[in-house]
Amino acid sequence: MFEELETVILKRDIAEYGLRAGDMGAVVNTYEDGKTIEVEFVTATGKTVALVTLKSSDVRRVSKNDILHVRGYSII
Repeated sequence: MFEELETVILKRDIAEYGLRAGDMGAVVNTYEDGKTIEVEFVTATGKTVALVTLKSSDVRRVSKNDILHVRGYSII
């Protein structure tokens, strides 16, 4: 189960929001079922681009071997 404010990595693309696997987000809400979370994705300057309700299986925890990468984002 993920904790609120935990940083997570998206495991799959979500085209309708312009999100790609590997994008980093923050858990902003966890549901009691333990399987559903809300994740906020923001630009490097802090602008929210998506607040998405996901299955916990759609994201993973940050790994000590992860390397950060920046990409441009175009609002669809």
